[in-house]
Parts: sequence; structure tokens; C-alpha cells
Amino acid sequence: MWAPRADPINLALALEGVRALSEGLPMVVSAPADLEGREVCLYGAYLAAVAFASAGSGMHHKICHVLGGSFGLPHAETHAIVLPHVLAHNAPAVPELSRRLAEALGNPDATDPARAAVTAVQALRHRLDAPEALRDHGLAEADLPEAASRCLAAVPDSNPVPLTRRSMTALLRAAWAGDPPAPSPAHPSPTQRRD
Repeated sequence: MWAPRADPINLALALEGVRALSEGLPMVVSAPADLEGREVCLYGAYLAAVAFASAGSGMHHKICHVLGGSFGLPHAETHAIVLPHVLAHNAPAVPELSRRLAEALGNPDATDPARAAVTAVQALRHRLDAPEALRDHGLAEADLPEAASRCLAAVPDSNPVPLTRRSMTALLRAAWAGDPPAPSPAHPSPTQRRD
């Protein structure tokens, strides 16, 4: 949604993909042999893939590729764990996108769209029994400083919230520990980007 080449077309595809996946994934978990849930997921995955191919890799995807490539973490589990933490980091800075994402996930809340989006992602994760902690999938606590440095270097400049070594380390530590993600209204200024 805020990848380097995001535009209104790939945003529309991404949001419809989110809507379909948030509907279809619980159907597949509750009835794995049922074709309806799989059909909805296939539709959502296709839309998400087209949006991703058009918009490019944002902060979440870059972090996950660093963690997988540098530290051998499993692909799907790493994405499921890191996604809500990146959303919590970025959502307060993009309230309109957060509102649209929360709506696509079935949790509209005009008063606090960032929190609504993060809450909806967390609710979906819990319904799917998705993993919550990087430590459970091979990342050692001692690797967090190196991981933060490598991830910080990979994040695209299009990210809506500037990052510092401290904020990247805090994000990774929360994902490592399995702490619940929470949107924070306080973000560093653009001049503090990569200290």
C-alpha cells in the first residue's frame, strides 16, 4: 500500500485482495477440503500478486527477505509475524490508507483507523492461529542488532515513517518476542532517518 511504485490501481487491487483473503483464509482453516474458501483465497492471492508486482517491495517484504536470507528464517512464518509490527509502525502516518485497509479487513473505525487496521490484522492472525514470535522460528536474540542494521539498509525511501536504528531494533525485538503490535503516534522526524 505504500511500496515504492504504489498507485491508485495497484492500491485498489491490493485492498480487494486483502478483503478476499481475510474472508477466504478462515474458510480454508475451518473447512480445508471446501472449494469455496480456496476459490476466494485464489482470487485474493492473484489480486495481491498483481498489486505487489506493480507496486514493488515495501518495508515489510524487505525486512522478511533480510531475515530469511541472512538468518535462515522460514518465509511464510516470518511474513506472518512481521506484518502487524510494520503495519503498527506505519499506519499512524497514513490514516486514509489505514482506514481503507481496516474497512477491507472488516473493521472500520473512523476515530482511530491505524488502531482499527492493526486490530483487524491481529484478529485475523488469531483466527488463523498464525505464528507470533520470530524466536520460535530460529532468530536468536543475539542476532537482533545485526538484523536491525541489515533491515534498516533495505527499507525503501518510500516508507511513510522514517526509521532509525532504535525504531528498527524495537520493531524487530517486539516481533522476536511475540509482543502485540500497537500503533504509536510518536515517530522520528525525517532528519533522523537512518542514524
